[in-house]
Amino acid sequence: MAPEELIELETWAVVGASNSHHKYGRRIFDTLKARGYQVYAVNPREPDGLDDGTPTYASVRDLPEVPDVVDVVVPPALGKGIVDDCLAKGVRHVWFQPGAESPEAVSHAEASGLNVVWGGPCAMVMAKERK
Repeated sequence: MAPEELIELETWAVVGASNSHHKYGRRIFDTLKARGYQVYAVNPREPDGLDDGTPTYASVRDLPEVPDVVDVVVPPALGKGIVDDCLAKGVRHVWFQPGAESPEAVSHAEASGLNVVWGGPCAMVMAKERK
């Protein structure tokens, strides 16, 4: 699926959502939530949840449901492990935010049959533009 189609899917997990409001993980999380998406926050460094009361999950594997899209907003070195978590959970779509992708993670995801967005559009920008 193209990014324009993925942005229409309703349930997202943002890996890298945190209590640091200036970081893109949180900005993307907040934008998706404000635009009406069901959004899960994934960050093992925020075990007490986000400051808006949203619970956080240590891993995609721990989510209470399979999200339509996992949005990755963490350092590229963590990507391959996140892809493994997505595969274990049954996720079909992974969106690497610009700068979060690595060739190894993208190749692993594509070779495993995941639909992957990388090296291009920002989910936050696309969500803001969504009708």
